[in-house]
Amino acid sequence: MRVVLIGPVSERVRLRQAFAGAIDVVGEAATLAEAKEIDADAWIVAPDRRRRDPEIALEPLTRREIEVLELLAEGLPNKAIAVRLGISDQTVKFHVSAICGKLGAANRTEAVRRALRRGLIAL
Repeated sequence: MRVVLIGPVSERVRLRQAFAGAIDVVGEAATLAEAKEIDADAWIVAPDRRRRDPEIALEPLTRREIEVLELLAEGLPNKAIAVRLGISDQTVKFHVSAICGKLGAANRTEAVRRALRRGLIAL
């Protein structure tokens, strides 16, 4: 899997060392906006330990999960997301479930809130 590391430099270095040989790090960025310009399969957001945020996702979101998350933030229902992305509404349900699991969210609203707080998406 080709990934981009996102976050403070010191934390990206720590993650690069922790995942050495396990993943293909194709780039690094300070923000998600910068990371979106790098061709990759997923992003790993490095925790900013200075903030002591207990809600850091350990498993990276895929590019498609980020796309679904951005459309969730717009308030679109599953069927509208499916049409927009050219996938089935069952596939959207699968992605929403994966997103909630990775972010530790109980529902789609909480997933969007957590993603906004972590800088994974912007409104």
